[in-house]
Amino acid sequence: MPLDWSPLWLSLRYAGVSTLLALAPALLLAWLLDAVVSLDIFLPPVVFVYYLLSAAGIWRLSFNWDAAVVISAVSMLPVLVRLMGTALDRVDRRFENAARVLGAGEWRTFWRITLPLAWRGLLAAAAIGFVRAFADFDLTLIVARRASLGFLLPLVVFAAVDIARRMRRRQVAA
Repeated sequence: MPLDWSPLWLSLRYAGVSTLLALAPALLLAWLLDAVVSLDIFLPPVVFVYYLLSAAGIWRLSFNWDAAVVISAVSMLPVLVRLMGTALDRVDRRFENAARVLGAGEWRTFWRITLPLAWRGLLAAAAIGFVRAFADFDLTLIVARRASLGFLLPLVVFAAVDIARRMRRRQVAA
């Protein structure tokens, strides 16, 4: 009996799209604020996402792929914001201040100085977010299809943690 690879490809696609969807808002939130994303400490992720989407008026009770991706992206925001915030905090402020003294505005300083110096930490955060989305979707597969990619989860987690560790080590060394 041949092995069915469709759950793996579906999970990889799901985790990739969720991560890409969450990266920009997480980066903006990490740059601007941290208080809102601390709510996930007090609320389970599903409850946090339910209330967040309900408050935005976009909660739908039916399950579909698009809704699952949005929910996953929203639920990974607190993790991404914390990790990206750490990466942004590690940037040497002297470089940013020098850019401002030379006339660069906040956005230009962010895009030309902060982001290039923090990219390794940001990539590590994206890898961790991807693993979280992958693991969350595996739980969805277990419930919806009675199938699981659990045998691959340790490999995916190991790969993402290894990427994150290498990026963090390079960022600290830089």
